[in-house]
Amino acid sequence: MVETVILYRAPTAVADADAIASWLRDRLPRGDDGDPEVRVRDRFLDVRRNDGDAETLAERFAEARVLSPHERETGNAMLGIVRYEERALDHPEREGGVLYDGVAVQRALNDAIPEDERSLDHLHVSLLDRAVGTWGDHDGRWHKRVNVLGQPALVSVPGLYEAPAKPEEYYEEKQKHALLSGDAPPREVLENEVDGEFLVEDDPRTTEALKGYVLQAVHCWRTGEAFCEESGCRLSNPHRQPGVVAAQLRDPEFCETHAELYG
Repeated sequence: MVETVILYRAPTAVADADAIASWLRDRLPRGDDGDPEVRVRDRFLDVRRNDGDAETLAERFAEARVLSPHERETGNAMLGIVRYEERALDHPEREGGVLYDGVAVQRALNDAIPEDERSLDHLHVSLLDRAVGTWGDHDGRWHKRVNVLGQPALVSVPGLYEAPAKPEEYYEEKQKHALLSGDAPPREVLENEVDGEFLVEDDPRTTEALKGYVLQAVHCWRTGEAFCEESGCRLSNPHRQPGVVAAQLRDPEFCETHAELYG
């Protein structure tokens, strides 16, 4: 039974960790020892490092860099890359455009969890301002993810906008602009010209949508169940943006089975 959930902020993102924690407290079932505790801490990469291990953590991120969409091997340990990762740790607002192996990042952060908070009754959930992915053995390429379940669970704020595919019209409009101008138009242009349900960077609905992804991490740790098969449930894992909107921003919040647990 999960007794303590520790949620870490992503200060450079619009996600409100305190609002997510409050929502989570209202939905987690009461155990024999009372209600589970949901704590909020500052950014995981700040809380879980000090001057002595900052360089090591930067090296771990450098090793987790995805080099190519179709190459399983990751990592670039060149001095310049490690220095970039050190700067990204100190100034996260400057980081961007890099995809990391989510499992490798998870291992690196797991090593930073204190011994007395590694028991099964504790779950750490880190909101990240970085894009993470997992390798697909079935098609031989990397896939961006919104979350990577486990300990600690990773919830990528950029992944919310980038991982689920947008409506087909979005990509058709992007291709049309590229053919006419020789270059892709700014993202904002496409978002204004394409009708459809999808989330964009710094979307005001970000916090609401991420609530379900954080709950997925808790649910998996509690039950061993990864995702719900019912498409409209907050515990489902849609691969397209309209499905994300339907699952995370529309009623009902849960399928009948999970409404009994969290509704």
